[in-house]
Amino acid sequence: MRVFVKICGLSTPRAVDEAIRAGADAIGFVFAESPRRVTPKQAARLCRTVSPAIIRVAVMRHPTRDEWQRVVDEFAPDWLQTEAGDFAGLDLPESISRLPVFRDTPELDMTALNREERLLFEAPLSGQGLQADWQRAATLVAAMGTGRQLVLAGGLTPENVGAAIATVRPWGVDVSSGVESRRGVKDPERIAAFMTAVREAESDNVKR
Repeated sequence: MRVFVKICGLSTPRAVDEAIRAGADAIGFVFAESPRRVTPKQAARLCRTVSPAIIRVAVMRHPTRDEWQRVVDEFAPDWLQTEAGDFAGLDLPESISRLPVFRDTPELDMTALNREERLLFEAPLSGQGLQADWQRAATLVAAMGTGRQLVLAGGLTPENVGAAIATVRPWGVDVSSGVESRRGVKDPERIAAFMTAVREAESDNVKR
């Protein structure tokens, strides 16, 4: 089982280069309130030489129509990641795919979750190093079956991502604060260590 990897909250050319060099499948740029926040034009500049094979993800939370349109016009992402309920008020071009966020809270909307082919299961708060409930995530993965895709986020690090993959068996994983040397600053060594841990976990799963 190959695990899809997204490195999120990139804000410098070096961080983008390190994520791609390490083997990330997707890179995320935060347009919501965050120490990792960039503008759409900055994100576009950071991706100027990025291969089309790398998925560029716009990460938002409750964007207005105008805010989203600016991201479309100035950055043109491959995916939009935002709260599941946000999509109803936004127009997505056919070229942009959805990555709806479902949070590990008592109010988790299972009806909406079951309508999605691909989703991100996240801790109650993003970018804080908080973990989602892995057992709950594993139950969701088992119920979704092989034709649907769950990306696990929330509190993942090089030290625990192998255990997370073994427990949850997600289609993908998403990391931000777990590969930082300090808040908002990506650490090349931790990015590389995260990717190594993911690939080792894949190998362990194949052996089983």
